[in-house]
Amino acid sequence: MGVLVSKLLATVLGNKEVRVLILGLDNAGKTTILYKLQMGEVVTTVPTIGFNVETVQYRNLRFQVWDLGGQTSIRPYWRCYYQNTNAVIYVVDSSDAERMGISKQELVGMLEEDELKEAALMVFANKQDLPNALPSDAIADKLGLGALKNRQWAIFKTSAVKGEGLHDGLDWLAASLRNKN
Repeated sequence: MGVLVSKLLATVLGNKEVRVLILGLDNAGKTTILYKLQMGEVVTTVPTIGFNVETVQYRNLRFQVWDLGGQTSIRPYWRCYYQNTNAVIYVVDSSDAERMGISKQELVGMLEEDELKEAALMVFANKQDLPNALPSDAIADKLGLGALKNRQWAIFKTSAVKGEGLHDGLDWLAASLRNKN
């Protein structure tokens, strides 16, 4: 009964909950982004072993955000979290040109999974504040985003520590998820 009342109130008030995964290689800035969005500030983080899950309220949407560790040994377990996912935020370290191929390989493999075929994809080209950061269009090219068919996607230049670009990305994601329903 409580669930029914919650869903009814959410419908009346327009407060929808969506499930979002934040994925990417280790040290891309996933956890920093999560806590910047949730608390509005940068917190000291350590490498995520397992996952963090937080709720981020944004424009009448409640994002249930799952931040999964990006170390090589953890990535095979990402698929355990794909079910019922509405969107993926894929975070790329823009200053790590050497690992763009690995990042593309992980992204392509993930997007081939049936459980994510309806999920919107937003890429945060993070660490744009660093001097050797690749521009977002070069990252989109290296990740093969232009070849994606039948999937909503967008890429945003971001700096998690400065908070730049994060809200632009969430605006796109909120609009994208609203248009699906």
